[in-house]
Amino acid sequence: MRHIPYSRQSISDADIAAVSAVLRSDFLTQGEEVPHFEAAFAAAHQVAHAVAVSNATVALHLACIALGVGPGTRVWTTPISFVASANCARHCGAEVDFVDIDPQTRNLSVSALRAKLEVAEREGRLPCVLIPVDFAGLPADLAEMRTLADRYGFAILADASHATGASYRGAPVASAWADATVFSFHAVKVITTAEGGLIATQNAALADQLRLLRSHGITRDAAQMSEAPEGDWVYEQIELGFNARMTELQAALGRSQLSRLRSQQARRVRLADRYDALLASLPLRLPARQADRSSAWHLYAVEIVPGADVPTRAAVFAALRAAQIGVNVHYIPIHTQPYYRALGFERGDFPHAERYYANALSLPLYPELGDADQDRVVEVLASALNRVAVPA
Repeated sequence: MRHIPYSRQSISDADIAAVSAVLRSDFLTQGEEVPHFEAAFAAAHQVAHAVAVSNATVALHLACIALGVGPGTRVWTTPISFVASANCARHCGAEVDFVDIDPQTRNLSVSALRAKLEVAEREGRLPCVLIPVDFAGLPADLAEMRTLADRYGFAILADASHATGASYRGAPVASAWADATVFSFHAVKVITTAEGGLIATQNAALADQLRLLRSHGITRDAAQMSEAPEGDWVYEQIELGFNARMTELQAALGRSQLSRLRSQQARRVRLADRYDALLASLPLRLPARQADRSSAWHLYAVEIVPGADVPTRAAVFAALRAAQIGVNVHYIPIHTQPYYRALGFERGDFPHAERYYANALSLPLYPELGDADQDRVVEVLASALNRVAVPA
């Protein structure tokens, strides 16, 4: 029985050739490939500046620093995300809190955000940064969040790690609304650089700060130095930064992947549409469709609708895994993790997030998933939900 993973990278001969060319070149790092990739990504997402870094976790951390997150500040995010969306603020010494999700979109709820802001304003505990997450690739309600950000004085750091190629209100994600937007190029993401991340922004000063932070806080720009340089070898450290650079190999792979983003995206859309049709009669809550945005379809996450004759999520998960179908669960609510419970969060704090998690299941979705394999996923899922054994 052939294994069907929940996701996998898509590597073409052109990708291999692009990386091989860098291996034969003079520069494996700090050459021209990273700027070329940044420029191509910025153009595709209609954003002025793109700053590539070693991974998306680092991207979130650097963006928090550049946006002024630190001790005595507060950052709010969603409980349904990978832990990095909250950890980035903790690494800066900030207080973290969460806003419950919208049960339909599974993204951070605008109505819950509005209510929480009203209370926080009265108590003098407003956030300095909000980190909404485009869960599964569906853009968050950024226009409404922007209105609230302007009213209450916080910045928006959008976590679009799932959403490369997605669009919101007729424009690519990162082109408007957020102060900065983070993307992930992990192996199973929409495009990959194996590991890698990027911060996109329309703000030139913010982009300059991010470029300093990714490379030890060092500049070779004479205009930024405290005194005139003696020669071309001179550099100055003007910030406390990190080594968070992307390699030339990663950038070459990313640029090659980006060139076929639209065709890969079309395949993801087709697979999502097929799932919608094939799963319509099963006791499942399917991903939301929103008229004003298009998902990148990084994930196809369903929720099992509980019922007297419906097996548990654990039983369905086990049945699929036993049939060599690599389903997964995205995500365990962050506030229920031991580290965050030690900070005072408790189960029950964000009921919509916990209710989603209790029944969530991510089905296989990636461009190379064939129709026959997708049919197999649906067959085994249907049998598991109906407690019927499937022939091996």
